[in-house]
Amino acid sequence: MDLGDLRREYITKGIARNDLDSCPFKQFELWFAQAQQSEINDPSAFSLATANAAGQPTLRTVLLKLFNESGFVFFTNYNSKKGQQLDENSQVAMLFPWLPLERQIKITGTAEKISVEQSAKYFASRPRGSQLGAWISEQSDPLQSRKVLEDKFAQALQDLSGKDVPMPKSWGGYKVVPTSIEFWQGRENRLHDRFRYDLSGASDWGITRLEP
Repeated sequence: MDLGDLRREYITKGIARNDLDSCPFKQFELWFAQAQQSEINDPSAFSLATANAAGQPTLRTVLLKLFNESGFVFFTNYNSKKGQQLDENSQVAMLFPWLPLERQIKITGTAEKISVEQSAKYFASRPRGSQLGAWISEQSDPLQSRKVLEDKFAQALQDLSGKDVPMPKSWGGYKVVPTSIEFWQGRENRLHDRFRYDLSGASDWGITRLEP
């Protein structure tokens, strides 16, 4: 299938250097709020790229659950493929593809586990079905059939009826501590606006305009 003619023009007015907050986290918060207000589907969804010690990459979609000026937090099974790769190589990349807004945000940095207490606090706030799903899932392991999964879920419903669902020891959060954050805004004729924040020192961020 030849997709060479599959294209559209970007029509937004773009962004200027003076439009940007000096703090990338505040700029992210602004764009995230605008993404929520636009009612696009799943604005907290992002692509997470990890790699093992040999450099073999893997990509998947996860959900952002918390962000502040210390980093961006998501949750997963630590024994999953992503968890295994993060044990070998903490370098990650994140991509928020807000295509209806003709925007994307790219983040690179390192991932580190958050505390058990922080993970437990979030786990307790999840819907019970999501808690049970995390309790029974051996994420990324081979599965014989859908029925096996549903049987495990039904058994957990029975075993834990009337009880709190314990947080699995293999489940918890990671915080991505960024070293660069890039804001991309589509423009006419593919002359897109791209601004990258780069960390210098402990908390100083420089801003560079990039070629489209």
